[in-house]
Amino acid sequence: MANYQVDVLIQGFPGRSICHGGLGWSTVSLIRGQGRTILLDVGAFGMRGPLKKRLHEFGLEPKDITDVILTHAHYDHMVNYILFPQATIWIGDTELTWAAKQAPGFNPLPELYVQQLNQSAHVRRIQAPSEFLPFLHCFLVPGHTPGHLLFVLDNGASDVIFTGDAAKNRAELMSKKVIDTANVSESADSIDLIFEKWRSKPKNILIPGHDLSMQLDENDCPVYLGKRADSLMVWFSEKIESSGLIDLNVAQSMSQDNH
Repeated sequence: MANYQVDVLIQGFPGRSICHGGLGWSTVSLIRGQGRTILLDVGAFGMRGPLKKRLHEFGLEPKDITDVILTHAHYDHMVNYILFPQATIWIGDTELTWAAKQAPGFNPLPELYVQQLNQSAHVRRIQAPSEFLPFLHCFLVPGHTPGHLLFVLDNGASDVIFTGDAAKNRAELMSKKVIDTANVSESADSIDLIFEKWRSKPKNILIPGHDLSMQLDENDCPVYLGKRADSLMVWFSEKIESSGLIDLNVAQSMSQDNH
């Protein structure tokens, strides 16, 4: 039995800014077991403060991270790998080969970070499908990016499934339509594979790239685990002491009430 402990350090959020592009609020997971301390995806620049705080809550320093596993090469999932100099970095061979060939452009690839990753001696390129670490399996789920990987942790009675942005949230899972995909049909096929892995054991947990963790109920419908904690602090007055708080979960409730 694998006997891994899995904790979500940063909760992903299923939304985007209308005027300022992607929020980049992606999920970061901590996996401990088999003598390893692993981060699966590591977030964007804006996540550095919260990530450091969460690591400290678990009694961890950056030097304690033995492995960083990346679902794909977009900035909001990978740029903070550079903060863990002792870690082995795992990324799909297809993904890194593709990303390293892309010219700078108006896309989510952090070109300079990708180039450094492509040359780093700490990188291990994953071939899919494979069991690249004990009880950790990877599968190719293209669409969002050509080499995106799905990770399945065989943890005994139940598995933990990490989808990254192959299915970012509940809406994409249920509709089989992925926003920001390079290939619509590949994304739909990838979601079919995700559901196949999700259904393989009754209590499997799915951790998406931008949403709460979920399990399937008896009707094969996703049920959220935990509660959202997403809000914005804003300054709309002339006084620095006067700030406002926008609860993004209230906005979610209003949207649901209107449909």
